Amino acid sequence: MPEQLADTVDPANWTCPAPLRDQPVVVMGHGGGGALSAELMEQVFAPAYGNAILTALADSAVLELGGARLAFSTDSYVVRPLFFPGGSLGDLAVNGTVNDLAMSGARPAYLSAAFVLEEGVELTVVERIARAMGAAAEAAGVTIATGDTKVVESGHGDGVYVTTAGVGLVPDGVDIRPQRARPGDAVIVSGPIGLHGVAIMSVREGLEFGVEVASDTAPLADLVAAVLAVTPDIHVLRDPTRGGLAASLNEIARASGTGVRLRERAIPVPDAVANACGFLGLDPLYVANEGRLVAFVPPSAAEEVLAAMRAHPQGGGATLIGECVAEHPGMVVVCTGLGGTRVVDLPLGEQLPRIC
Repeated sequence: MPEQLADTVDPANWTCPAPLRDQPVVVMGHGGGGALSAELMEQVFAPAYGNAILTALADSAVLELGGARLAFSTDSYVVRPLFFPGGSLGDLAVNGTVNDLAMSGARPAYLSAAFVLEEGVELTVVERIARAMGAAAEAAGVTIATGDTKVVESGHGDGVYVTTAGVGLVPDGVDIRPQRARPGDAVIVSGPIGLHGVAIMSVREGLEFGVEVASDTAPLADLVAAVLAVTPDIHVLRDPTRGGLAASLNEIARASGTGVRLRERAIPVPDAVANACGFLGLDPLYVANEGRLVAFVPPSAAEEVLAAMRAHPQGGGATLIGECVAEHPGMVVVCTGLGGTRVVDLPLGEQLPRIC
C-alpha cells in the first residue's frame, strides 16, 4: 500500500453487519477451527472446566509436574478419506499431536492412541492405518506407549476414528505462547501453504488439477529444535491446520492484542493450490496445512531463524510474510499486490470439513 494511503486507512474502523450466530444444535462449522469453534470453547467448554491452563488456548498445555515442564496435548482425527496423496489417517494422528507439542517448544516423547472402529470395516484397512502410525512415530522419534479400542455398530461411525494424546519436555528458558506476540515481530511461515486441504479435496471430490497435489503432513519437532538452537526467545509458534493460516494468525492477534500485517505477494502459495482455489472460489489462506508452522520472531533474530529453517528438510520454503504491528489490534490485514489492503477475518466455520 502507498505510504500516503497507509496513513489514512485504519482497518480497525471497518465493520461488517453480520448477524449474531445462534445455533441450538451442533453444526459442521463447530469443528472447523474458526469463529464457531471459538464460540463453542468460550460458551460451553471453558465455563464447564474453568481453569487458566485451558483458557490460554494454546496448541498444547504447558504444565509443571515433579520439577519438570511438560507439554500435554490431545486431538481426534476424523479425516475423510482415510488415505490420500502424501499420507493417511495414521500419519495425521501422529504428526498432528507431535506438532501441537512442538508448538510449545517441547520435544515430544510419548503418545497414546485410541481407536473407534465401525463394525464391518476391513481389518486390512485398520492394519494399514496402524502401520502408518508406527512408521510416523518412528520418524518423529516418539513412542506410542498406550491406547484403547472401541467398536460401534455398523452405521454409527465412519470406518475409523483415532484420538491421540501426547507429552513432551519443554526446555528451560523457552516460553512460547500466543500472548507473547509483540509489535515488530517478524512473521515467518515454514513453507508453501494449502497443500493438505487441496490434496484431501482432490481425492474426495474426484477433481484433477493437472498435477497431483500431495499433503504436506510431517513432524515439525526437529524443525522447532533447529529454530530454538538459534534463539530460545521465539515468541509464538503455531501449526495452521483447520482454518488455515488465516485462523492461526487471527487467534494470535486476538490473544496478544496486537495486529498482523501480511504482504500478499510474499505468501508462498503453490501454483496447483492457487489454481485449485481459483477454480473452486476458495482463499488459500483458509486452506488447511499439516506440515507447516508460522513463527513470530524478534526482528533481531529473523534472518538467522529463516536461515535455520531453510537448512532443514521441513523448512526449505520458509518465507518472511509480514510483521506484528501495534495498529488495528486483534486484526489481520493483507497488503495486496495492487496496493490495497484487505482484512483477513477469522473464518466462521471451514471451507472443507473433516480434513484432519
